[in-house]
Amino acid sequence: MVGQPEAVVRLQAQARCVRSPLAGSGGAIVWHVWADRRGGHAPLVLLHGGSGSWTHWLRNIEALASSGREVWAVDLPGFGDSAAVPGAQDVDALLPALLASLRSVVPGAPCDLVGFSFGAMAAGLLQAARPGLARSLVLVGAPGMTTTRPNRVDLRGWRHLPELSAQLAVHRHNLAAMMFADAARIDEAALQLHARNAERDRLTRRRLSNTDILARALERVACPVHAIYGEHDALYRGRFAELRAAWAASARDFRGLHLLEGVGHWAPYEQAPAFNQLLLQLLDAPAP
Repeated sequence: MVGQPEAVVRLQAQARCVRSPLAGSGGAIVWHVWADRRGGHAPLVLLHGGSGSWTHWLRNIEALASSGREVWAVDLPGFGDSAAVPGAQDVDALLPALLASLRSVVPGAPCDLVGFSFGAMAAGLLQAARPGLARSLVLVGAPGMTTTRPNRVDLRGWRHLPELSAQLAVHRHNLAAMMFADAARIDEAALQLHARNAERDRLTRRRLSNTDILARALERVACPVHAIYGEHDALYRGRFAELRAAWAASARDFRGLHLLEGVGHWAPYEQAPAFNQLLLQLLDAPAP
């Protein structure tokens, strides 16, 4: 297995690790929390994307914690260090276990819930299932919003390749095709953590991102909802008018679709300073 980037090791050393037992798995759902409680902010919960882990937020956590927030980042069931829900195939099967875990580790007042890609679907579905869970939703690079499939992306297989160098070459290709607008921004840390996360992905048959599952869930969500995409997001490049219409028709308190210039699907990593600034601005927006 590819080693951890130094930035991950350093950030992990600053966190408290919380393990929430996952029934029927013999394992746990793993959370990391960075606490800097100032200003009376709601707890901030981060849900990562598919084939990922909490490290999808590697370049965001310090900025978010330094704003005075208690930041909780999970390895979703079936990803990273968390156990898998027995028999689970997609995001819908994770919800009961994830909701129980979230309520056990972050009890009490509503949180601010931020999801990226697959995690954006999970966040919206959680709030629809449990109104009052979140004070606000910020959904980043979210699929599941239209009945037409997202754009086709040229992703290549790597598990059959015996040599690590060949595997890393495919991972770099896939990052360029799916996650980054500018391949020159794929640094060694991004390549390492993507390879490591992909090795631990046990939910490889995901299909619900090709449906409008999130749009239908948002019809039941009353809290403020913000959407963020990179302007070159491979899934929706050239289709943002369609997306805006879907968001406006679905979310009852939709606060807008925000496009980050010059970045692709993994906007929180590719252009972290701009993303962090925008996210904090949205989180600090006045309540309805």
